[in-house]
Amino acid sequence: MSIEIYQRIADFGKRLALLSTVEATLPAIAEEAKAIITAERCSIFMIDRDINMLWTKLSDGIGRIAIGLDSGIVGLCATSEKPQISNHPYEDSRFMAKIDEKSGFVTRNILAVPIFNSKQAVIGVIQLLNKYHGDFTESDEGIMSFFANYVSGALELALLMEENQK
Repeated sequence: MSIEIYQRIADFGKRLALLSTVEATLPAIAEEAKAIITAERCSIFMIDRDINMLWTKLSDGIGRIAIGLDSGIVGLCATSEKPQISNHPYEDSRFMAKIDEKSGFVTRNILAVPIFNSKQAVIGVIQLLNKYHGDFTESDEGIMSFFANYVSGALELALLMEENQK
């Protein structure tokens, strides 16, 4: 990873620290993730362990998505606690093509990385779709894993603040 990417992530962290709501934090994280990796879309899935579901408060270009915790590439990322890359999703049995069919979007490739909380439990997944230039690589996976770890504290804090306001 180049020093420029580390610096960009550090600078983003300073901006992220000024945000205190989930509604402000998630879009900022998604936009920065897309910019760093140069991907077309980013969705951030949060885990609801009470009902074993993954859901999006933010899903770039499509309405809210809710899937079972054991569903799709995002579900495997969450349950295995490991990043997942699929550069040929329509040939991948884990891919949930029905979401593309419903939205009219065509997914060319996917990178999903887990977001861990301070107790090292997965609280969500950052999913990037359609890298603009080529396939997702192990380098992209490493960068996004670092990014997810870097932003997890701000996201966890925003979630706790939202929970306390209920």
